[in-house]
Amino acid sequence: MVTSNHIHLLIVDNSKRDTIPNSMQLMAGRTGQEYNQRKGRKGAFWEDRYHATAVSFDDHLFKCMEYIDMNMVRAGVVDHPKEWPFCGYNEIQNPRKRYSIIDYQRLVSLFQVRDLEALQESCGNRIQEALVSGEQVRERKWSESIAVGNKSFIETTMKRLGIKALGRKVFGNKESFEIREQAIPYKANFTLKNGSLSTKNAYFWKDRYSISTT
Repeated sequence: MVTSNHIHLLIVDNSKRDTIPNSMQLMAGRTGQEYNQRKGRKGAFWEDRYHATAVSFDDHLFKCMEYIDMNMVRAGVVDHPKEWPFCGYNEIQNPRKRYSIIDYQRLVSLFQVRDLEALQESCGNRIQEALVSGEQVRERKWSESIAVGNKSFIETTMKRLGIKALGRKVFGNKESFEIREQAIPYKANFTLKNGSLSTKNAYFWKDRYSISTT
C-alpha cells in the first residue's frame, strides 16, 4: 500500500534474523538516493524510522492484509480498495504478467487456500464484509504493537525478545493478543505551590522502535 505520505509493506522473511531490517535499510536508502538525484536535492528523504509488527501465520495475517488494503478507505479518499491503484488488493485481483511484486504461490501457501482464484475470492469477500460493517477505524495494534497473533505466538515472541521485552506488556483476549508498551502519563513530583499545574503538565511519551522478526 503506497499512500501520499507513507507506505505499508507485508513481508515474509526467509527465517534469517536480519533479513527484514537489512532489506528495509536497503530500500529506504536506495529510494532516498534516487529521489534526491532526480530532484537535485540533499538531505533526509524519510521523516522517521520504520515500525515493524510481527504477525502470526493464521487468521491474523489475513486481518493484517485487510487492514492495509482498507487504509485509503479509512482516510476517506476512496470508497473501495479497488479504486486505489497502489495497493495489494489490486495486485491480487489483477495479477501482473510481468514485474509482479507479489509472490502469489507463497501467499496461497501462507493462507492455505487452493489456488490464486480461491485467494482472490477470499480477499474480495473479506473486503466486502469490512465495507458492509462500516467499522473502518484505526486499530492501534497494527500501528503501535511489536507483535500481533495467537497466545502461543505471543509467548514465543516474548521469549525471543529477551531483555528487549522489558517495559512491554501483553494485551488481548482468548483469540487475539498483542505486545506493546503501556502508555503511562509523565508527571513530575509537584509541590503544594505548583500542584495545581500538574494536570496541565502531564502527557504521554511515545517511543519509536523497530524489531527484527524471525
